[in-house]
Amino acid sequence: MKIVDKIALVLVIIGAINWGLIGLFRFDLVAAIFGEMSVISRIVYSLVGVSGLWTIKGLFDRE
Repeated sequence: MKIVDKIALVLVIIGAINWGLIGLFRFDLVAAIFGEMSVISRIVYSLVGVSGLWTIKGLFDRE
């Protein structure tokens, strides 16, 4: 597994945990840490989204 794949996977897991917290407790961890829709939180959300798209390719790898 390449380092980029590992980073993407970690970011996807962070995003999944955040969505779980939002769904179960209405608590947005990213917003709590970085501020609601601050520049940094928007960057984190964007990186998680791009990582999700990146990990789709893992479904089709034959390694």
